Amino acid sequence: MTLRVYNSLSREMEVFEPLNPPYVGMYVCGPTVYGDAHIGHAKSYISFDLVYRYLRFLGYKVTYVQNITDVGHLTDDADQGEDKVEKRAKLEKIHPLQLAQGFERRFFEDMDKLNLERPHIAPRASGHIPEQIALTEKLLANGHAYEVGGNVYFDVTSFPEYGKLSHRRLEEQAAGTRFEVRGEKRHPADFALWKKAEAGHILQWPSPWGLGYPGWHLECSAMSQKYLGETFDIHGGGLENIFPHHEDEVAQSEAACGKPFAKYWLHNNMVTVNGQKMGKSLGNFVTLRAAFEKFDPMVLRMVILQGHYRSPFDYSEGAIEACTVGYDRLVSTVKKVRNELRKDSEGSPASILNDGPAPEDVMEYVSQTKKSFCAAMDDDFASPAALGSLFGLAQFSNAIFGSAMTLRAGGKSRTPLSRESLVKIDETFSLLGGDVLGIVKDDYEESSNAAPRLDSKLIGMLVGMREQARKNKNFAISDQIRDELDELGVKLEDGPGGTTWRVE
Repeated sequence: MTLRVYNSLSREMEVFEPLNPPYVGMYVCGPTVYGDAHIGHAKSYISFDLVYRYLRFLGYKVTYVQNITDVGHLTDDADQGEDKVEKRAKLEKIHPLQLAQGFERRFFEDMDKLNLERPHIAPRASGHIPEQIALTEKLLANGHAYEVGGNVYFDVTSFPEYGKLSHRRLEEQAAGTRFEVRGEKRHPADFALWKKAEAGHILQWPSPWGLGYPGWHLECSAMSQKYLGETFDIHGGGLENIFPHHEDEVAQSEAACGKPFAKYWLHNNMVTVNGQKMGKSLGNFVTLRAAFEKFDPMVLRMVILQGHYRSPFDYSEGAIEACTVGYDRLVSTVKKVRNELRKDSEGSPASILNDGPAPEDVMEYVSQTKKSFCAAMDDDFASPAALGSLFGLAQFSNAIFGSAMTLRAGGKSRTPLSRESLVKIDETFSLLGGDVLGIVKDDYEESSNAAPRLDSKLIGMLVGMREQARKNKNFAISDQIRDELDELGVKLEDGPGGTTWRVE
């Protein structure tokens, strides 16, 4: 199959064809660093981490850029409100950039816990003031902007295609303007490129129009084109950013260079909490750090991937708890596969593997898993169906383990479970679940009370002693062995085929 994506610009599914294959340029709107990252950030950046990982899996050489907003008004009218970074810095009586860089570090710490790949370039708005001034000068020179009293505005009427991304007519935007129109603006929808610094404003830079600072929208155009070129492949962000932020990016970028800005626009949907829109004013604002105190970050990653990136995500503790069960089962299976391979490599007599080739049914199932997984991902990164393929492989793995253990319990010296079978299964877990979905780790740390690997022979002996005690109906000894192994972190599972064990 061929990768197809939903392009917000055309509102259609389109075949993904990069401008200069195999190279792909991807820009995603990053965080405004005036507070800790929240569940909405997790939804957005896990979504685009998935996009990046799958493009890499397909063999594309991706340059992933994600900006850091540490300066700039965050409204569509620069004369309204106050820079959020500077506002909080004043409350805490520290320099705005000290505040911003502190929260930037915390942001990346949180993203690391969610197992996100770091962007290749994470440029800060405050570090690209010259580029933003140069872009503003270009728009003034070609008649797409005007200056009034130290403020520079983009003239939306000079760009006939304004509204093509959000599919809003300019007349409708004027009628629905949220803020009172500043008298110096020619049109209500005109937006600030550069803002004059008022007395007491800390973050300000010299410009041809006096001391000031850039408007919010300017940074993304300046930085994306600096690192990816005037036209690049993918621009991503939250659905709420289509208007005005992304619409204004399109206008100022294309008006400046006369070329298309981004070929594909991908937007993730928003977050609700228990069915209600998330917001600080509603008291349901959930930071990632608060969520991590209750749940494994990897479970949070998986529960987000259980929904499509273009679907809304409803955060609830019940949903996370339900997902924890599925995640633990998947991880348990991966550990079981790897533990059996480890025992085999160590020459443990407890190993149930043989040296024969992988049976046809195993090879066929692994192949079909990859096909169904890729078919899902090729359909606009449909992670729910991709996850389903991975869980199907886990179920299949447990089934062949059960068959092998049944033969083992019956005294058979050889089983149909070959080393090659588990190698192929483990490779598939690592490739699809690890490299693409990011929910399977390369290594899993054993708990501090876990049994050492060198004692696997002893554990097998104790399990055998327990089996004999059960046959002799000496349940007191049987239970004692089970409880003491449990304290060491060794979990026993009794089944029709006998007893299996795993280290947690």
